[in-house]
Amino acid sequence: MRRRDAIALIGLAPFVARAQAQRVVRVGVLETTALTQNMENFQAFRKGMEERRYVEGRSLETLYRAAEGRTERFFELAIELVRAKVDLLLTRGTPGTQAAKRATATIPIVMTAVADPVEAGVAASLARPGGNVTGLTSATAELMPKRLELLKALVPAMTRVANYANLANAAAAGAWKEFEIAARTMQLEPLLLDVRDPEQIEAPFAEAMRQGAQGLVVGIETLTQSNRKAIVDLAAKYRLPAMYAAREFVEAGGLVSYGVNYPDLYYRAAGFVDRILKGAAPGELAIERPSKFMFYLNRRAVHALKLVIPPDLFLKSDGVVD
Repeated sequence: MRRRDAIALIGLAPFVARAQAQRVVRVGVLETTALTQNMENFQAFRKGMEERRYVEGRSLETLYRAAEGRTERFFELAIELVRAKVDLLLTRGTPGTQAAKRATATIPIVMTAVADPVEAGVAASLARPGGNVTGLTSATAELMPKRLELLKALVPAMTRVANYANLANAAAAGAWKEFEIAARTMQLEPLLLDVRDPEQIEAPFAEAMRQGAQGLVVGIETLTQSNRKAIVDLAAKYRLPAMYAAREFVEAGGLVSYGVNYPDLYYRAAGFVDRILKGAAPGELAIERPSKFMFYLNRRAVHALKLVIPPDLFLKSDGVVD
């Protein structure tokens, strides 16, 4: 090689390296709700990615698909993302993650929130998931006793409590078992309201009132997330004190919520994505548990139901929505 050519190649090296570093990564997002309903969580994921130098529109492209209350759509949407040749799939919830795993055994999958990945069949264990799935668990079922405890503190006279859940979701079925055990431990009679159709979300409320329920714990999954405003409004209509799993329900007018900090899970998911894109095998990355939990109250809903917030409960809250 002539000296002049060698100097020219050396001069081009930084530009070549920069071009390689700016390769656009395609992340397929398989979600439960539309982006407009999931903006805070998704922005937390983007923030985590930006801190690792993946910037939307430059080095990152996200393809967002949501089932929007229709669990049966997950597999079709997962196949669509696989055919789009994404580098990685980001999922939320048990049905979405199961659908993604059915759709591909080779594309890495990072889950942002799955109640029990081992029970759902998407991981061999939390420590060594195996296969192509890793990420974070939301520990949904484990939090049932705390949710009931907080609801009971707001409604001391409560003796019968209902669980509004979609048992077509394997995670909801597991959460119901924990709910039933926790309720009986607290001397409460548990009532199951199994709702699977977005067009039938009101019927369980009427059934709860007919059976004398004095409180309600609403599960978190595709159907309830996509219909949260309607569910919150129905709880107000039937004057049924309701506990939710995420702050978004309280901001929509719901009484109280206790659950994991979902934006934190999405932010942490970016770390998994980065490690996998740099060569880590998803099956060898331990699944992480939530470390931050949030408890919110809606003052207006409290007053509308003529409830009293115990002072110690008020002090424990992470925020009060007016």
